[in-house]
Order: sequence, then C-alpha cells, then structure tokens
Amino acid sequence: MYENPNQVARPRPYRLAELGLLVLAIAVSTSAYALVGLGTEDTIPANVYQYAAWLAALGLIIHIVVWWKAKYADPVLVPIAVLLNGLGLAMIYRVDLGRSEYLNSGMTQLIWMTLGVALAVGILIFLGDHRWLRRYTFVSGFAALIFLMLPLIPGLGKTINGARIWIGVGSMSFQPGEIAKILLAIFFAGYLVSYRDQLVLAGPKILGIRFPRLRDFGPIVIAWVASVGVLVFEKDLGTSLLFFGLFVAMLYVATSKVSWIIIGLGFFAVGAVAANFLFDHVGQRVDGWLNALTSEEYNKTPGGSYQLVQGLFGMSNGSLTGTGLGEGRPNMVPYAESDFIYASLGEELGMAGLFVILLCYLFIFQRGIKTAQQLRDGFGTLLATGLSFTIALQVFVVVGGVTRLIPLTGLTTPFLAQGGSSLVANWMIIGLLLRISDNARRPVEEFHTGVLKITEDSEGSTASARAAGDRNDTKRVEGPREHTAGNLATDRATSDDAPTTNLGAADLETTGSDEDPTTNLGTTGGER
Repeated sequence: MYENPNQVARPRPYRLAELGLLVLAIAVSTSAYALVGLGTEDTIPANVYQYAAWLAALGLIIHIVVWWKAKYADPVLVPIAVLLNGLGLAMIYRVDLGRSEYLNSGMTQLIWMTLGVALAVGILIFLGDHRWLRRYTFVSGFAALIFLMLPLIPGLGKTINGARIWIGVGSMSFQPGEIAKILLAIFFAGYLVSYRDQLVLAGPKILGIRFPRLRDFGPIVIAWVASVGVLVFEKDLGTSLLFFGLFVAMLYVATSKVSWIIIGLGFFAVGAVAANFLFDHVGQRVDGWLNALTSEEYNKTPGGSYQLVQGLFGMSNGSLTGTGLGEGRPNMVPYAESDFIYASLGEELGMAGLFVILLCYLFIFQRGIKTAQQLRDGFGTLLATGLSFTIALQVFVVVGGVTRLIPLTGLTTPFLAQGGSSLVANWMIIGLLLRISDNARRPVEEFHTGVLKITEDSEGSTASARAAGDRNDTKRVEGPREHTAGNLATDRATSDDAPTTNLGAADLETTGSDEDPTTNLGTTGGER
C-alpha cells in the first residue's frame, strides 16, 4: 500500500544534542589546558579564561550557523572536531612549555583554527547544495594539479626536512597539498559517477575474480603515475600514498568490484618496492622501520630511528593511564607537537586516552559513511565517502608509523597536530560533510536548493492512481543513465552534466527516516 510521504516520521534535527556535546567538548578541552599548566608550573595558566572564551565562541558560531543553514546536519561532527582540536591545542601548549624558548605555538594554532572554522562556516552559508560541485569536476582536477605543482616553482616552494611540499609567503609557510586532497575528492567523485559504467564492464576472470578490461585501466594508471610524481619530485611519501589510496577507495565504492582493490594493491606494491631501491629518502624510512632498535640505525644522522624509538619509549612510559598532562617528557621526541603528537598524548594520557582519541576518529568516519548511505545521488555518495576515507586513511598512516606498524610517512594527525594548512583543510572537510549530511537527512518538501525543482503530483491524481493500484512512472536521470521513479515529476531544466536530485516515490518512503538509509549509485555497481 502506498504511504503518504507527509505521514512518514520526519527526521529530528538534534541541534540541542549537538549543543550539549559541544559544551562537553569545550569543557574537556579547557580542563586539559588548565591541567597542563598545573602539571608543568603548578599553577593554572593566566589566560585560561580567554582561551576558553575563544574556543567557546568558535564552537558556538559554527553551531549557530549549522542551526541556521543546515539544521538537519549530523550533530556529532562539530563536537568531535572541537574536542580533538582542543586536545591538540593543550598538547601543543604543553610541548611549548618544555622548550628553552617559549614560542607561543598554541596561540598560532588557535588562529589557524579560527581560519578553518571561518571557512567551514563559509561553506555552510554559500554552498546550498553539494551537487553544485559536480559542475566543476574537471575544474577541481585542474586546480588540484596546480596546487600540487606550486611547491616546485623556484622561489615559491620551500624544502623542509627533505620534502618540498611547502610554499613560503613571507614568514609563513603553507602546504597546498592539503587543499589539493579536497579538490581531488571532488574530481574523483564527479569523474567516477559519470564514467563508472565503462569501469564495471566485464573483462577476463582470474581465480574466480572478474577483472576489468585492459582498456579501462587508464584512470588507475594515471592516478598511480601522479602519486609517483609527487613522491619523486616533492619527496613526500605520505601525500603520495594518501592520493592513490583515496582514488582506489572511491573507485571501489563506485564500481563495487573487488578486482580494483587487488589491482590498486598491486600497483602500490610495485611502486613501494621500486621507491625503496630508487629513492634514498624512502629507503631511509624503511631501514629505520625495520631496524629501529639497532644502535647503528638509532645513531644515524640524518635519518635513523631516533625519533621513532623515543616516541615508542614515551608511549611505554605512559602505560595504561598515562603520566598525566604536564607530567611526562614529550620534548625528548623531535617534532613532538606535529609529526609525533600522537606519541606525546600517549605518554601523558596513556593507552586509554589514545583509544578514546581513535574512537573519536572512528565516529567521524562512521558518520561520514552513514551520510553516504543516506544520500539520494551518486556524486554525493562518492564525495562523502572520499572525504571520510581521507581522514581515516591519514589517521591510519600516522598512527601506524608512530607505533611502528608501517614506515613513517610525514603526515600529520588531523585536528591534533600543529600545522595550519592541515587544520584548515580538515575543518573544510567538516564543513562539506555537514552540508552533505544536511542534504541527506532533509525531508524532500524542504529541499528547495534551486538545483532542481521538485513538484509532487496533484492530490486528485495521486488518489486516483492509488485507488487503481497503478503508478505512473516517470523518468529521471542520474549522470548518463536513465532510471524509473514513481509519482514525482521533475523539471528537466538542467543539462545531463548538472547535478540531479534523483528523488522518486521510493526515495520518499525510505528517506523519511534517518534510520533507513539508501545508496543510489546505480544498478550497474555490481559485477556482471
């Protein structure tokens, strides 16, 4: 029996729940900041009230904008981001107090946080619908390429610790690759949703797994060559791994073919082995990983395993519950406030604290994937998956390197580590996920974004159709393919390359509740 969409339970905004979680996150962050002062100097920092007010102002501003512009957005993302950012600020302040010269790095990081929150707010205000980004698929790809090439320009690019991934603007430095990863996620989502039909066509079957045709290998080869180019010219192992892993993950989500994962791992293995023998900086990281506890590797300068081993000793000293904020010695580890901030937190918060931090990242990833499942369009599904996977992969690579699971890569821990470009980019990702989650959970009758006009059949015709037990199907377009939908007429004023809403009667039935997610990537996603 056809169920009237107006009678379906409407999703709850949960904005008051978000406010409560936000207050808790600010309280925990402020307490951590105060405990650092008590642990190192036996006194609460004099500026603790100003710090708390600034952090609270940033949190409340983005909360109010979410309530105003995206009231159905996920209520968990902002509080978790504020909590992680606040803990990172406290640890950066802690490392700063342990230096012979106080650099006020925590205040600098707070300024970068302000810029990141401002950009997230700008995304919520000016980006009314994430599907507009699909119009700029190839523009995003071209812009990402330009951002990646900026550090190679003489006089503009800067080489720090052997990697040429920064650009210098006066006394400030910025890492354009952090913005490039967002642009690449937009490009990959737009490209894959338009061309996934070709990528799922059947090819040879090997060991029971259907592989794609040889002619369809072009995209993954191009992505592999681009990631190797970043590794060769910029000497940045982490960014190279991040970009290639992002593309393979989104390719698998778009096609649902396990063969692409196998092919991606094969390309990665070939590239990793070749890089180990051809590039000295990669070989040093691998040697430091495999032979970390040998005296030869420990005392090697430059390179060696001194940083890695000191981080392991620090986490061992923290044990289960940690030494307490301000009571450890994180400054014995080089770059304790950036590359190894996870080890610094492990020493003073212990294994229990590290598990809580990992759980926060897991929540961000889980909420992003749930948003992808609830979305009504393939582009949004891929974009939400790509942005969520970017954070998850970055955390895995960083934590895996610090704990000696994999070689060190030089990436920074999202929200925690000192670094303005990384912090700004991750806040932009939160802004995009908020916008996407709002569109995913918003009831169809409130979905007036101007991208595509939605009109419902008249009450009389709907009633007569229901009485006759016959639905009149109209056609809708998702990318280059046609699908059928019921009891909704869509205004076809947009072109095929513009974003479409893809809302049929079935979508109305399933998306009325946020507990019944739908994934609409098309019927060709499985293997043929």
